[in-house]
Amino acid sequence: MTVTNALTQMKAKNLGRGKYADGQGLWLVKARKDAGKWILRIVIDGKRREMGLGRWPDVSIAEARETASEARKKLRSGVDPIQERRAQKLRTNRLTVEDAVHGCFEAKRAELKNGGHAGRWMSPLSVHVLPKIGKLAIEDIDQHELKRVMEPIWHSKPDTARKAMNRMNLTLKHAAALGLDVDLQAVMKAQALLGKRRAATKHIPSLPYQEAPSFYQWLCEKPFVSALALRFLILTVARTSEVRFATFSEIERDVWIIPPDRTKTSKEHRIPLSDEAQAVIDQARQQQDQELLFPTLRGKPMSDATMSRFMEREGYDARPHGFRATFRSWAEECTDARYEVKETALGHQVGSDVERAYQRSDLLEKRRLLLAEWSSYLMPHPS
Repeated sequence: MTVTNALTQMKAKNLGRGKYADGQGLWLVKARKDAGKWILRIVIDGKRREMGLGRWPDVSIAEARETASEARKKLRSGVDPIQERRAQKLRTNRLTVEDAVHGCFEAKRAELKNGGHAGRWMSPLSVHVLPKIGKLAIEDIDQHELKRVMEPIWHSKPDTARKAMNRMNLTLKHAAALGLDVDLQAVMKAQALLGKRRAATKHIPSLPYQEAPSFYQWLCEKPFVSALALRFLILTVARTSEVRFATFSEIERDVWIIPPDRTKTSKEHRIPLSDEAQAVIDQARQQQDQELLFPTLRGKPMSDATMSRFMEREGYDARPHGFRATFRSWAEECTDARYEVKETALGHQVGSDVERAYQRSDLLEKRRLLLAEWSSYLMPHPS
């Protein structure tokens, strides 16, 4: 015999801690004598689920029974009452574009370099998207909203616009995974409305290699940490981010070992250190006593603009990253180094996957000779 309406208000009040059945899957779960909650046990797709119906005694027995009855009716008609309530809650809360973007970022953080701490994933959205539509509901975003937001930068800042659109596409997919009714084709439609971007390749300004020795010697006279970091960058032809986060623990005798999570290729990169590069490290060690080679006054990694601003203040158009091109031009014009040696010195992957499977050497000793020659080219020559 099926038990129904087993509980009364007085009986519920006098019950101690425990779980008590009212019938037809309705249970009162009491954490203590004066507080508890209602749950409804139902079977959905062959699996037993529990649906919360509110706190007791705030929700009376009569209310709990009525809500349970409605849930059972929906289940008989093929509707999942738990999923329906979850969707209703999301609709009521109206997830904003800003919240959806941050949720997507957190979900992807593990895939990003340094966990996304540099802020580059968020930057195109924080600057160009969120100030305009961040407070709108993500479900209200369509191609017309995206077109309006992207139009001012679509041709003037094509790379930024591309990144912003890519991230909005990921955000919409993230919102869809939450069960929200979003238009997954909104980005594609907006791109069709905006037309093809006038993308012009813009190279980072670099210093002609003929001017590199005088610049380096001038740099040696500057007492700033940014100047010391810039010398190390030029000598090792490393990327700016690799130098900014460089630590003494990464230096093993005359080799700088950059771990995979800090390289563009996500593979360990060994850089042989010339005598001059080691002298820069010794100088950095004397100036401060901490793990970073080139910290700020507060002991933090310098920003990605610090070395650039130093060069800009001194009247140079060239930028730190451009010294990789300076080195590459010098190596091409002034040395007999093989192509793969020059490219590996820059941390580039050379050859196909099959070729790299068989050629596993990182050409360390050949690169050591090349970087030593580069260092000698930069240093003052006795008259």
